[in-house]
Amino acid sequence: MTQRKIEYWVIPPKADAEFAASMEQVLDVYARPYDSRHPVLCMDEQPIQLLKETRVPIAGTKKHPRRVDYEYERAGTASIFMFTEPLSGWRFVSVRERRTKVDWAQEIEQLLATRYASAEKVILVCDNLNTHTKGAFYETFEPEKARSIVKRLEFCHTPKHGSWLNIAENELSSMTRQCVSGRRFATIKALSDETTAWHNHSNARQRGVDWQFKVDDARIKLKSVYPKL
Repeated sequence: MTQRKIEYWVIPPKADAEFAASMEQVLDVYARPYDSRHPVLCMDEQPIQLLKETRVPIAGTKKHPRRVDYEYERAGTASIFMFTEPLSGWRFVSVRERRTKVDWAQEIEQLLATRYASAEKVILVCDNLNTHTKGAFYETFEPEKARSIVKRLEFCHTPKHGSWLNIAENELSSMTRQCVSGRRFATIKALSDETTAWHNHSNARQRGVDWQFKVDDARIKLKSVYPKL
């Protein structure tokens, strides 16, 4: 039997009003002009397996590439948090041991207290993961502080099966290809050092995102997503 090649893709649902509504909300947010008092911040995250070398790698030479033994030792897991401002060309990568509600809430609080200290409200684009909730702040901070954080956030959730609408996912994919893939990291610090170097280098180049897909485009190219009336 001939084996056929399979390509995995995020297939949009058909005639899904909730998907269409969430998608258009995200696209409207991306269409806004840059406003430092109301910045648009996209975030995504992914787990990663930490791997320790069991033998010392052999350094590369002019004739041979660096040689790494195929055996390795599992050293636990870590979670990468990616934050990016599409219009300003800024991104920030944080690495933690876990990705619980508390971890997520602490990451958001830290950004509000530093980079966004003078912002009135941050428009946060993220998926509907059960850790990305207003309640997460109340599980992490005292009610007064939790409320002050929530008041400074405007949530904009990407629809289910619509993760491609999150610009942070694209940045995370780029960072993974350029910095993480094909490498072994034994500790969170080692991974953090490399991802920090990556976002510093990327930020120095000030590469913004020119998002071209608009609501009008969605209504034509993704017509099947909209219910037929």
